This record gives sequence, structure tokens and C-alpha cells, in this order.
Amino acid sequence: MPVALHINEFLSLSGSHPIVDVRTPAEFAQGHIPGAHNIPLFTDEDRKIVGTIYKQEGKQPAILKGLELIGPRMHQFVSAAAALENSGQLLVHCWRGGMRSSSMAWLFETYGFKCNTLKGGYKSYRQQVLASFNEPKNIVVLGGKTGSGKTLILQELRQQGEQIIDLEKLANHKGSAFGALGEQKQISQEQFENELAFLFTQTDPQRKCWLEDESRKIGFNVLPDGLWEQMRNAKVFYVDLALPARIRFLVKEYGKFSKEELSSSINRIAKRLGGQHVKAAIEAIEAGDLETACKISLVYYDKNYNYGLSQRDQKNILVCAFEQLEVDKITKELIAQAAQL
Repeated sequence: MPVALHINEFLSLSGSHPIVDVRTPAEFAQGHIPGAHNIPLFTDEDRKIVGTIYKQEGKQPAILKGLELIGPRMHQFVSAAAALENSGQLLVHCWRGGMRSSSMAWLFETYGFKCNTLKGGYKSYRQQVLASFNEPKNIVVLGGKTGSGKTLILQELRQQGEQIIDLEKLANHKGSAFGALGEQKQISQEQFENELAFLFTQTDPQRKCWLEDESRKIGFNVLPDGLWEQMRNAKVFYVDLALPARIRFLVKEYGKFSKEELSSSINRIAKRLGGQHVKAAIEAIEAGDLETACKISLVYYDKNYNYGLSQRDQKNILVCAFEQLEVDKITKELIAQAAQL
């Protein structure tokens, strides 16, 4: 008989046993436990049908309809579970830890698997995820204006043995009007939070974890309240890179995109940049003068970043000035400075 586990017990077993999420494909796509496998009891349409019958006719007619729908597919459910790499034990959950997970766990155990279900279902997992962002984390922030190469520096920090979480990589967005260029489609806000919480569980809380200084929104993904507050109160290592070096980096980084893509991105900040500046920037792009287009755009981005920096406790800002974007040199300096905290 399947044994229901609390969320911490359930997740502690997930390193050695697969998680089977039996919710619909749409529910799974909206958000799921990282690494979980979706073997849906109902299709999206099935769930609508059964839900309507439940509301209109009651529980028993809905169950009968559900059995009618899933009966022919029971062998598919077991075959899908058997195809997973596992040691004969499955961790099964649905939304609230109710009939869907208990029914599928019964079926899997009938076949020969040992199963555990999740008390409170995926809902309990989500509650834990959101609560986790209020727990103190050992965060240090890598700051710097647009074009400072923060992502490159962050990756070098990882290579040098530091703990990092790349928020922009997780969000599939670079955080500006140009941020979607070259990126995959962004994940849902719910899944962004799930993946972010999972990454924090992989870090050593006794060691510093570097995060890039971001706006509250990265594309349409939003940093959770608790984490955002901690980032705003954390120590900031502000890489003050000289303007010429930033422009060279940006021209190289974005020069691979088409004039149409770059102009479209400029138009996204038209209201904040001003009509005259937008016109000049787009004309520069059309003429192939990306350096001028960068200079115009950076007037807005630098002003915006300076304002955000001014809202922090100035005692928490450590300025590290560099003339050139020498990633290895900058990284070593940051590590040395951080070691003194």
C-alpha cells in the first residue's frame, strides 16, 4: 500500500527515485518539481469533462466517467513508469495528494513498484518553495552597468570554484529591452520560482553565493519578494568598467543580430529614451554604426542603473574599477575582495 510522505521526506528520496507527476500536461507545463516526469492520469480535455460532470452530477458519475476514459490507457501508464530509470520505487504526486496520485500509485504497485505519495501534493511543494525565499541566504551581488560583462564574470567565478546562480540563464533573458535576443522562450513564473528554489538547495549555505545585480523583473519573470529583499540588502561588488570597454563589449555581443531585431529592441524603450534619441539610435543601426547606437542607449541604462544603486545602503557597495574587460583579472580581484568580508 502506498505510504504518504511529508514534502521534506518526499524530496529527500528524489535523488535516488524518480518523481512521477500525474497531473495533466497543462498543469505540468505551468509548473512542476524540477526533474519530475509527467505521466498524466487525465489529458487536459479529460479533466475538463470529468470536472464538469463532478459539478453537475456529483462524485460517483464523475468517477465512472474517469474510469471509462483511463481504462484503455492503463497499460500505457505502467509502460511509461517501467521505462523510467529506477530501482523499483516511485514517488507519485498530483495537485492535492488526492485521488489521482493514490489511484496511479495503486496501479503502479499492482504492477510491482513500491510507491510513495506526497501529502498535500504539489500544492505543499509550492508552499515550501515560496517560503524558502524568506530563509536567510549567504548572497553577494555582482553589480555593474550594462556592458560590464557580468555574465562572463559570473561564469568565471564558477570556474574559480565560487558558488553562483545565473538568474538570466534561468530566466532565458538578459534583463533589458535587448534581453530576449538569441534566447529561448521564457519559462512560466511558477517554474522560474521552482527552478530557483531548487538551485538554492544545491548550494552550501556556509559559503557565499554570487548573484548578478538585476532589476526586479527579468523579462516577464519576477524575483520572489523574499529573495529580492535579501539581494537589495546584500553586499554589492560593483564592477566599474570604463565606458569604451563597455561599448566594445556590447558591439561584439549584439552585433550578430539583425538591424531589424536591434531596432525593435530600441523601440521597446522609446518612451524612456525619448523620440529624438530613438530616431538617432535607429539611424545609427541602419548605417551600421553600432557604437553610436550603444552610446545613445547607455544614456538611459546608465541613468537607470545609477538610480537603483543609489537606493541601496551605500556601505554595502564595494567599487572595483577596471579600464579593460579582462575577465580573469576582474574575477580574481573580486574573489580576493570577497574573502575579506
